[in-house]
Amino acid sequence: MTLEGVRASIRRAAQVVRRVVGVPDYDTYVAHVQACHPGTVPLTQQEFERARLEDRYSRPGQRCC
Repeated sequence: MTLEGVRASIRRAAQVVRRVVGVPDYDTYVAHVQACHPGTVPLTQQEFERARLEDRYSRPGQRCC
C-alpha cells in the first residue's frame, strides 16, 4: 500500500470514529453539497452543527439513555 493509500485509510477511519461518537463532519458535508447540489450554498459551520444537534435530539426513542 502506498503512503497516499495509508493516509486515505486513516481519513476514512477517522470519519467512522467521528460518526460513532456523534461528531459532525462539516468538511464532508461541504464537499457533498458542492458535488451533488451545485448552486446550493452550504450551511455555515455553526448552522451545520446546530442542525445536527437538533436532528440528533429531536427524535425520541433513538437514544439508548
